[in-house]
Amino acid sequence: MSVKGKKVLHMDRNSYYGAESASITPLEDLYKRFSLPGKPPESMGRGRDWSVDLIPKFLMKCFPLHLVRMLLITQVTRYLDFKVIEGSFVYKKGAIYKVPVTETEALASSLMGIFEKRRFRNFLIFVANYDLNDPKTMEGVDPNKSSMRALYKKFSLGQDVMDFTGHALALYRTDDYLDQPCINTINRIKLYSESLARYGKSPYLYPLYGLGELPQGFARLSAIYGGTYMLNKPIEEIVMENGKVVGVKSEGEIARCKQLICDPSYIMDRVSKVGQVVRIICVMSHPIKNTGDVNSCQIIIPQIQVNRKHDIYVCMISSAHNVAAQGKYVAIASSVVETNDPEKELKPALDLLEPIEQKFVSVSDQYAPTDMGKDSQIFISRTYDATTHFETTCDDIKDIYERAMGTEFDFAEMERTKNDIFGDAGDQ
Repeated sequence: MSVKGKKVLHMDRNSYYGAESASITPLEDLYKRFSLPGKPPESMGRGRDWSVDLIPKFLMKCFPLHLVRMLLITQVTRYLDFKVIEGSFVYKKGAIYKVPVTETEALASSLMGIFEKRRFRNFLIFVANYDLNDPKTMEGVDPNKSSMRALYKKFSLGQDVMDFTGHALALYRTDDYLDQPCINTINRIKLYSESLARYGKSPYLYPLYGLGELPQGFARLSAIYGGTYMLNKPIEEIVMENGKVVGVKSEGEIARCKQLICDPSYIMDRVSKVGQVVRIICVMSHPIKNTGDVNSCQIIIPQIQVNRKHDIYVCMISSAHNVAAQGKYVAIASSVVETNDPEKELKPALDLLEPIEQKFVSVSDQYAPTDMGKDSQIFISRTYDATTHFETTCDDIKDIYERAMGTEFDFAEMERTKNDIFGDAGDQ
């Protein structure tokens, strides 16, 4: 908004950046936040060596809003340093396997039998070559009419392969996609492969010192364009006139505005609860077994493997990312709550992480706006979901942008503006 020439005042009731998605430091603060008695044991090292994300997410190079590209172009990355996540794994029958993405990996993977490997390899080659402008590459598959289920059938791929393709490559959260046009899934697998080709070990990136660095980066960017940021600013009232927002009252003063963007916690009477997410932060002194001892990874547990309606996700990072004391690992398991015993629902994930030194369990309500802002000019974000990447968050940002500005978020225009100011970001 600042880049577009809007006057932006950003108020936050907290004393830190990032609200729900903050990184908590030092470790003592995390213990307090989860009401754990006493202080962290000495075995945890220095408290200030920790910076623990409350909500785990990885950045993926090629997703729609190109969050990484945006940060590069706007030079917010002068303040940020990213590391590639070292592996992506999928769960099958109690064990984890590396997600095969290339033809070579497909043939080497122990996730499939010998014949299935060949069929999956042929499927990957088909997806890589699929080109809407070249009918020969389509092999009679209509991108908008053929369903993904039909495409799997064409290559005789079984349930297990469908599971990891849909959930660990195309990153769908449910199986609804099976009966939708296959072009969406083809494009998502292409994006994953392109990201992987670019980064090598996995298509995911993670900022050193934790995700709390991202909102700080954007706050700095806004400041370059004249935006103002106020922490520790309690919000007393959202001031309305004739059904439209005209200001925000804080500490007796009113800041006048034409539009307001906020998260659900600031305006609970204009949102509805749409579910719950359970997250368990686990501190360990070892990497996750059967991952080749990588210092960071993602594990996706497809819902069907554990008789659930929603996938379970695990993100692991470590002292290599400046978020934990030397020799320590932080794994965060998350999913959508389906029962009255949310912690038990994550047992398949926790079993992969044992032994666990300390757990921090949270169950958060998820909200979505009931007021889309057309009349009130109040635009409310959705609560962060259980996924381990920013795709759904980016979709929400684009949606808010379109509702508030009346036009789609134009990435090319943003890029041109930046080139005028910063020069080309190049292909960093």
